[in-house]
This record gives sequence, C-alpha cells and structure tokens, in this order.
Amino acid sequence: MTDSRSKYGPSRGELWFRLVFSLAGLAFMALAVFYRGITGLAWFEIMIFGGLFFGATTVWCILKLLRRDHP
Repeated sequence: MTDSRSKYGPSRGELWFRLVFSLAGLAFMALAVFYRGITGLAWFEIMIFGGLFFGATTVWCILKLLRRDHP
C-alpha cells in the first residue's frame, strides 16, 4: 500500500503559517477598502490581483490541510 502524500512540499506548520498570513492579507485589504474605498483604476487592479493571490493561497492551504496532503 502506498502513501498518496508527497514527501515534498510545505509542512503542516508552514501551511498553517501561509493560511494565517493569507487571511491577514485579505483582512488588511478589506480594511483598506473599507477605510479608503476604491478611488481609481489602480486601486481596483490592486484589489483584484491581491485578492486573487491571498484568496487562492487561502483556499489552497485549506484544501491541503483538510486532505492531510503534507509531509
């Protein structure tokens, strides 16, 4: 019987760190939008790319932790 987990990749502790960091990034972005608003095209672009980065990292970490797919 083989183990489906990869022996490479981030450890469980690193996944938790990335998850907390990504959630904090999303929270700071939401706080910035709430406080300053989206005042131009540059803000809109920053929110889209930042939101995609932090959101995708959050989802990826949650899935890896739930599947226990870490060394």
